[in-house]
Amino acid sequence: MRNKPIGVFDSGVGGLTVLAELMRLLPHEDIVYFGDMGRTPYGPRSKDIILEFTRQDVNFLMEQDVKFVVAACNTAAAVALGTVSSEHSIDMLGVIEPGARAAVATTKNNKIGIIGTNATIASNAYPKAIQKINKDIKVFSLACPLFVPLAEEGYSDKEATRLIAEDYFKPLKDNHIDTLVLGCTHYPLLKNTIQKVIGKDVTIIDSATSTAIEVEHILNENNLTNEQSEAALYKFYVSDVPDKFAPVAERFLGHRIDNIIRVDITKY
Repeated sequence: MRNKPIGVFDSGVGGLTVLAELMRLLPHEDIVYFGDMGRTPYGPRSKDIILEFTRQDVNFLMEQDVKFVVAACNTAAAVALGTVSSEHSIDMLGVIEPGARAAVATTKNNKIGIIGTNATIASNAYPKAIQKINKDIKVFSLACPLFVPLAEEGYSDKEATRLIAEDYFKPLKDNHIDTLVLGCTHYPLLKNTIQKVIGKDVTIIDSATSTAIEVEHILNENNLTNEQSEAALYKFYVSDVPDKFAPVAERFLGHRIDNIIRVDITKY
């Protein structure tokens, strides 16, 4: 069991920010990554469709004989992971709870902002997770759908991104949040601009980092850490256009990826 890979899935490429953190924290762990490029994004989809897609993504990873599954998609984690994880015997972790726990531990004035896709914000998953820990915390949620294409197109430090962030963040600034959760795995790519616009006094919580830390803890606690001495193996699967995946993945991970395999996810 220890030597089996970790499975990571996302609606596209955003989950590569989680993968990068897992690779950094757990350098001996083999990882299988699935990006649902053919059906991205999940954010605007209905709950039933997100559940169907999440179930297929997890079924595919189970066929790869993984020991643990990470839902690196905030939308899937918020809407569907609870249902799908109950259908399998291995542990699974989404990005919602780790990000929520990190935010609660960070805030000083009990005012936390959440930014994410339409579906993640509509699910109310982050406020529920945060207030389950501390009901006195006020949560201000904001959908920022334009951030995903900006991140994928490499617009991390462009003036257009700054102007859009200025427009988006006005209500968060008006409510004097001191902590901001990046509730979409694409958003860390825009972190510099987000920090400049929201202000240096606001602490940004990257749920990708929080999630990787919790995965490490869970594997250690359950004696599931891979003790191999050789280099870890990383496998990349997508549901469509692997040629488009490669350059974006390189931007996310900082190095080139060649071994990308296309699969028919609808079979699962």
